[in-house]
Amino acid sequence: MEDHDTGAGAPEVGVSRASPPPSGQASPPAGRHNGRPVQAWSGHGQAGDASQHQNGQNQKAKTRKRRKRRRGRKVFARDDARLAAAGVAAAAVSAPASRSPVAIVAALPSVAPSRPEPAARRPPLQELPVFAALDLGTNNCRLLVAVPTRHGQFRVIDAFSRIVRLGEGLTANGRLGQPAMDRAVEALKICGDKLRNRKIRKARLIATEACRTAANGAEFLDRVEREAGLKLEIIDRQTEARLAVSGCGSLVDRDTQGVVLFDIGGGSSEIALIDLTGHRSPRLANHIVSWTSLPVGVVSLAERFGGRAVTREIFAAMVDDVAVRLHAFDGRDRLSHVLASPKFHLLGTSGTVTTLAGVHLDLERYDRRRVDGLWMDRDSVDRMVEKLVGWDFQQRVANPCIGADRADLVLAGCAILEAIRAVWPSERLRVADRGLREGILSELMADDGVWRNNGRGRA
Repeated sequence: MEDHDTGAGAPEVGVSRASPPPSGQASPPAGRHNGRPVQAWSGHGQAGDASQHQNGQNQKAKTRKRRKRRRGRKVFARDDARLAAAGVAAAAVSAPASRSPVAIVAALPSVAPSRPEPAARRPPLQELPVFAALDLGTNNCRLLVAVPTRHGQFRVIDAFSRIVRLGEGLTANGRLGQPAMDRAVEALKICGDKLRNRKIRKARLIATEACRTAANGAEFLDRVEREAGLKLEIIDRQTEARLAVSGCGSLVDRDTQGVVLFDIGGGSSEIALIDLTGHRSPRLANHIVSWTSLPVGVVSLAERFGGRAVTREIFAAMVDDVAVRLHAFDGRDRLSHVLASPKFHLLGTSGTVTTLAGVHLDLERYDRRRVDGLWMDRDSVDRMVEKLVGWDFQQRVANPCIGADRADLVLAGCAILEAIRAVWPSERLRVADRGLREGILSELMADDGVWRNNGRGRA
């Protein structure tokens, strides 16, 4: 079972919408070739052999002139144009054969040719430090591998996502089931191979609610280490909430005064209240004034109430169940001073909200680039929830943004969303197809200092 949220559709993260790779640029698969790691793709092209051959004679002449200059010999004024061309030899080599060195020099600004442009000092993509983040949740196993780019941003060079339903049956039995563990281990083996095929500077591999609460969670992680070669860390709920916030920082506009960020997971739902009325720190997580983790997610709620045949009465009962838990949250009123402001909004990061967005856009197939960062107003969310509640199971399966893997879970997610919207009503909801993995990568890169050193990182 593959998850449509692979992360691969977001080569660069840290901006409100991901930009696709340049047109015509190939994306070779990750792996090994002749025993050496192969990059998933590179953002830097190289000049063709034909162009280099055609410019070979000119290049030799340029090299001889540079040698004369180093010896202190006199260079006549009639050679100035050729010397200028020698100063931009790299541009001449990579230029199309139809352009002469003279034309290239004429197109350049009148500055000293020996002074490189800032872009020339940036390290090639393959020399940038590589970071990795893995999130094993109750429903999904997800991996991102990325390199830092501009400050606060990074480019995804490899990704993996699969629905494994690790928490299947956990609510009833209190233990991880054997088929669920087998599915997760197979997915983690793929992740392990991807990580071993790269030189990783730093990585963080986390497990969340299913492994936190299962009686055999620690035993399962021992098996993962033996069979997949990965040592996973079970994080607490506060850390999970903070990482979700860190991963969505760029989706909060500068003039925003308050945000309720929620991550509806498979076994738990994290909610963070973020107050931005004071001085804004570069790290959004520093503005969390209150948070909670509800021990209920789409898998656990669907298992208790049923996910296939959901009547309106069953849906209302699910909403009420979550509402009771939210009303027990003592810090829910910490943003009461900005709730009425147009500069307050909800920010959702989960399969529930991305599915709603895909249905809202009437996509023929899920497209992360159109969904991530999308704004939905209150009426649009109301209509989409009403539409899904009115569909039967087969209609949900038939929708390309839901499919068979999510059809029995999406209404449980909508019920959690409706309970959240009742406590923090807002005219706007922003959709994030990002979360824990992006938060992990942001924190790893910031702590390593890569953005303080123009992307090179510490030696």
